[in-house]
Amino acid sequence: MTDIIIRKTGNAGHITLNRPKALNALTWDMCLAIEAALDDWRGTDDVALVMIDGTGDRAFCSGGDIAEMYATAKRGDYDYGQRFWRDEYRLNAKLAEYPKPIVSFLQGFTMGGGVGVGCHAAHRVVCDSSRIAMPECTIGLVPDVGGSLLLARAPGYCGEFLGLTGDRMDAGDAIHAGFADHFIPERDWGALKSALAQTGDVSAVTATAHPAPASRLHDWQAGIDAVFCHPTLADIYAAMPDTPGPAVAHARKLMDRNAPLAMAVASRIIKSVRAAPHIRTALDHEFRYTFRSAEQGDFIEGIRAAIIDRDRSPHWQHKTWQDVPETEILRMTAPLGDDALQWEERT
Repeated sequence: MTDIIIRKTGNAGHITLNRPKALNALTWDMCLAIEAALDDWRGTDDVALVMIDGTGDRAFCSGGDIAEMYATAKRGDYDYGQRFWRDEYRLNAKLAEYPKPIVSFLQGFTMGGGVGVGCHAAHRVVCDSSRIAMPECTIGLVPDVGGSLLLARAPGYCGEFLGLTGDRMDAGDAIHAGFADHFIPERDWGALKSALAQTGDVSAVTATAHPAPASRLHDWQAGIDAVFCHPTLADIYAAMPDTPGPAVAHARKLMDRNAPLAMAVASRIIKSVRAAPHIRTALDHEFRYTFRSAEQGDFIEGIRAAIIDRDRSPHWQHKTWQDVPETEILRMTAPLGDDALQWEERT
């Protein structure tokens, strides 16, 4: 069984992630295949729009397939992960800048690399089962794949809340935060895809959409903004009241398990991207960290604890949120010079 199915259906280019047993986790080859399809369809008159979906009901895409990154980095080969991210980030930019409408169908889990494939589309469809998150700080990484741009654009300081906690959004939260556009029950997706393929007209998405469900993040917005508006991770921590409301209590519980260095840098990146909200700016900032993350950060230890040994007890470089010195944040976010992203490069 192929990991990805790419075909033209009527007036639509159709990409299906096809690793249901792996929750459609994204491999390097899948990234390159998606990019090649987009390149092929860009100048093709008989492709009016692109649809991206995933097989199975558990996930659109649960993230990137990171086991090989761990294996190669443990051998001292950091080049593998760096080259993977170069290609993946180039794809993320291409999806965000694509000249034809892209419609993504985000059932179940859409996390990490899945956000990069599905949430830069022009029309992002969610349903009752949708659970969307940027959980990178839980494994010592920062929200990447252009996710820092989505976080920077979220209302108020929801971006810092979501990026630093890795909290999962349901359909209503995802629409409120700007990670999705349309709520359509999954039972209606088949008919919608048929209509899109037949007509090549994306107005069918809006015509099929239901009102957005209520959002917990919307209700928590004031509590989130009062704490996460502060400029550094240490300041955010200091602003948390002794008797917190539900938003901050929930955030504190999640953040206590995350890598302090990753959270400190994520906060810095989100604020930098908010000042210059462009997909390539976001990816450039993210790559500065991910390029260094295996050798200098907590990424390998985070993968070990999460998916290798599965002990859920990572030993981070820093014990508390206040322990991350400014010099280390600057070291992980400094420009890469000749190693910076090259947008036309194909590895």
